[in-house]
Amino acid sequence: MSLSGFTAPWWFLLLIAVAGVVVAYVLVQRARRKRVLRFANLELLDRVAPKAQGWIRHVPAILLVLSMLVLTVALAGPTAEQRVPRNRATVMLVIDVSLSMKATDVAPTRLKAAQDAAKQFAENMTPGINLGLISFAGTATVLVNPTTDRAGVAKAIDNLKLSESTATGEGIYAALQSIQNFSAVVGGAEGPPPARVVLMSDGKQTVPQDLYAPRGAYTAAQAAKQAQMPISSISFGTTHGSVDIEGKSQDVRVDDDSLQEIARLSGGQFYKAASADELKRVYADLGEQIGYELKDADASKPWLVAGTLILMIGAGAALLVGQRLP
Repeated sequence: MSLSGFTAPWWFLLLIAVAGVVVAYVLVQRARRKRVLRFANLELLDRVAPKAQGWIRHVPAILLVLSMLVLTVALAGPTAEQRVPRNRATVMLVIDVSLSMKATDVAPTRLKAAQDAAKQFAENMTPGINLGLISFAGTATVLVNPTTDRAGVAKAIDNLKLSESTATGEGIYAALQSIQNFSAVVGGAEGPPPARVVLMSDGKQTVPQDLYAPRGAYTAAQAAKQAQMPISSISFGTTHGSVDIEGKSQDVRVDDDSLQEIARLSGGQFYKAASADELKRVYADLGEQIGYELKDADASKPWLVAGTLILMIGAGAALLVGQRLP
C-alpha cells in the first residue's frame, strides 16, 4: 500500500467532509447526554434504562470514519514503482562460434552450454521484445532479424556451427546494422525502440589483430555508444581451456579484459561466466533488465479493498451493537 505519487490529490479535499462528520458525531453525542440528564429522578432512570454499552457503542462510527479515510486515499490515486514488462525494445544476441568454443572446460562443451543458456534466454524473454540472432567467427552472419518469434530464434541457436577465427568487431557491426534496419521500419511517430546488444564470447579478437582497427571490436563498441546501443558483454569460459586444432593443443583461455573494455566503451555492462550455471544466471539477470522496467503504476486497489472491507465490518458492528445501520 503506497502513500506516494498521487495522481489526483485534490480528492483529499474530502477529508474536510470527513472531519465534519467526526465533529457532528461528537456534538450529537453531547446533545444526547444533555437530554438524558434532564430527567429529574436519576435513580429511577438508572433502573429502567438499558445497560450502557460504554465505548463499544462508538466502534461502528469509528470504523465508518476509518473507511472514509481509506477510500479517500484510494480516490486520490496513489502510485507505486512496479516492475512491468517492456512493450517496445530490440535486442540482438551475438554469439561467438569460433573454434575455441569446442573447448570442454565447460561441460559438455562451451558451445553446447552457450546454446542451452541462449535458448533459455530467448524463450523467457517478455513478448514485447524483438529478439535477433547473429553468429560470428571469421565473419558475422545474421541468422535471425529482430522478431517476436522465439521458436525461430531457438531453432537458429540449435543450428550454430563452429568456424575459424574470431572477428568480434564484425559481430558488433552486424548487430548495429540489423538494429538500424529494423528500427527504420518500425520506428513510427514514437521513434525507434530502445536497443541493446548482448555479446557472448570466450576469446580475444583475432581478425583484425588491432582492436582499434576500423573493423575492430573497440571501434565497433564506440560506434555502439554513438548509436545509443549499449553492449552487454559476457565473458564465457575458464583460464585453463584448450582445444585440439589440426592435431595440436592450443590454449584458449578466456579473455576478460577485452570484453570488459567493449562493455565500457559502449556504455554497457560486463558479465563473467565460468560455468554453464553461471551463464544461465547471467542470461536470467539480463532477461530481467531487458524485459522489464520500473514504472509508477496505479496502487489504489489495496486501499479500495481495505476501505470496502472496513465499511462492511463497520456495518456489521452497527447491527450487532445498535441493532441498526449507522
